[in-house]
Parts: sequence; C-alpha cells; structure tokens
Amino acid sequence: MRLGINLGYWGAGMDGDNLAVAQEADRLGYDVCWAAEAYGSDAPTVLAWVAARTESIDVGSAIMQIPARQPAMTAMTAATLDSLSGGRFRLGLGVSGPQVSEGWYGVAFDKPLARTREYVEIVRKAMARERLTYDGEHWTLPLPGGPGKPIKLTVHPQREHIPLYIAAIGPKNLEQTGEIADGALLIFPSAAHLEETALRHIRAGREKAGLTMDGFDVCPTVPLAVGDDVGALADTFRPYTALYVGGMGSRGQNFYNRLARRMGYEKEAAEIQDRYLSGDKDGAAAAVPHQLIDDTTLLGPVERIADRMRAYAEAGVTTLTVSPAGFTLDERIAALRAGTRALEHAGLAD
Repeated sequence: MRLGINLGYWGAGMDGDNLAVAQEADRLGYDVCWAAEAYGSDAPTVLAWVAARTESIDVGSAIMQIPARQPAMTAMTAATLDSLSGGRFRLGLGVSGPQVSEGWYGVAFDKPLARTREYVEIVRKAMARERLTYDGEHWTLPLPGGPGKPIKLTVHPQREHIPLYIAAIGPKNLEQTGEIADGALLIFPSAAHLEETALRHIRAGREKAGLTMDGFDVCPTVPLAVGDDVGALADTFRPYTALYVGGMGSRGQNFYNRLARRMGYEKEAAEIQDRYLSGDKDGAAAAVPHQLIDDTTLLGPVERIADRMRAYAEAGVTTLTVSPAGFTLDERIAALRAGTRALEHAGLAD
C-alpha cells in the first residue's frame, strides 16, 4: 500500500506551511500530493506551485469540480500540468454538491451520473489528442449549425494515459466510477465497512466493463494524528466530522450523512444533522460517536496507526491518503514522519 497526503483547501490558515509539508512528503517517499477546491482556492494553481517545488511526488486534484469547467478545458489543464510536472499529474474529478454547483457555478445539479460519464468520455478523447466530436445529452461538440469544427489538443501530455480518478460516495456513483475511472477518491472510509459501503459497488462496475480490480487505485483520505491519548485526539476531529455529517449539503441531500447511516450510525447521523442545521454546532460535534471518528481516522501511537494501516490494506486500499494534523508545522511534519514509520512497522512499505 502506498501513502499520499492531502493539503486540503488553500486559504485555510496553513498556507505558509503547506509547501513545506509537501516537500517533506516528497523527501519521505510519499506517492502523491492532492489539493482540493470548493469555492475558494482552485486546485490546478496550487498543484502547479507544488509540482514546481518538488522532485518526484505526484500531484493530484481531489477534486477539480465538474461544474466549474467545460470538459475540454479540464483536458487542457490536465495535459499542461502533466507536461510541466514531468508526468506527475493525476486528474481527480467530482460533481461537487447542489449548493456549490447551483449557487456558485450556476450549473443545475441534475443527472450527475450521466453528466459525469459524458464529461469523462470527452476529457479522455481530448487528452488522447483525438479530433474532438461528441453527441451527448449534456454536451454536443462541435455545436451544430455553426462555424465550430473538430479540434485536436495541441499540448502533448508527458504520458499517453493520465490517471483519472472520481470522488464517489453513493452506491451508483461508486459503481460507475469502477466502470469508467482508474481510481476512486473516498472520504470517511472505515476499514471494517469498506467492502459493504464502497468496494462491492466499485467491483460491480469493473465487472460491467469487463475489468478486474487489478490496477484500480482505491484511494481514501483519512486524518492522521499522533499521540498517546486516543480519546483526546479523536475529540479534535469532532467539528470536522460534524461539519460533513451534519452540515455538508441540505437536509435531503447530504452524501456524507447517508454514508454514516450506511455504516450503522442511523440514529446518530440524524441527531448530528438536526443539531447542526439548527445552529447548534457544538451540540452536533458532541453528538458524534467516538467510534465513528476512530473508524475513519488514524489516531494514536505509531504501533496503533500501523495496525489500522494494515486493516486498510487488507480491506483493499491501495493508496492511503493522510491529512497530517497539527497546530504547528513541526507537528504536521512529525505526523508525516510517523506515517512512514507506521507503514514500515505494518510491513507495507515497498
């Protein structure tokens, strides 16, 4: 199993340290550095900056939002970043959520699965430097009856095939991801529940496409915090978990809340959401079960983290992406180093 890091959103208060974290991960042999975007910093700019200041670590978007860009623009960006980085770019895509898609980008959040499938098909054709034609429900290229003509990408990516990942949570999205992507970006993954909540759906998609799981990258993101007091460490992640389970999206369309329910936290997920949406964020954080946090993070001393890494590997994870926690740069660097020691202790390092 490989290790990656996720820098999260730029502008979250740790910008001055993020490059140092990425450079240390590069030095330690981490496989990939991901950056996110929502409605603040964009991922490609951050990744270009990181790629320019590192040597061998891959850089990946987790995610570039589908409603933010036309698919041909995404292909242009991916090809450019792959060329500039010397073949180190990974393209992660996702539909975002209805509030961001419609409120920020003005794009209707309808038929997300069909939209994703068409988007991926167009991006792949463009990155393969085919003359771009497409006749779908959401995109038609060139537009009929006008001056447009099929055009071919002029930039040559470093590689013939840029790895394409999709952020997926729901069963249908996971199945489609297995069918059309090279990897899945997962959040709030529990090793104990990974098969039922994600892998069986991904596997079904792979089988539909006549493929196996060989070469498919199962890539969940988990916070990593090192210390002896597991309970105290878990408590620091209560607001984070409450935000996603309780406040990400509307009451009727919160994908993370649904995931918590599928993991067996039906009653708790409902209470967290009720409290969060009523404005009681502290109460929502207090309602998050310790076990939910512990199941979806890497907490404790190195030996305990190694045991958890082994469980993820046995569950089918191929790249475990960590978000190194800490209030200072030194604490985040220490967490990164603990991650590599834990991987070695677990017997999972190359």
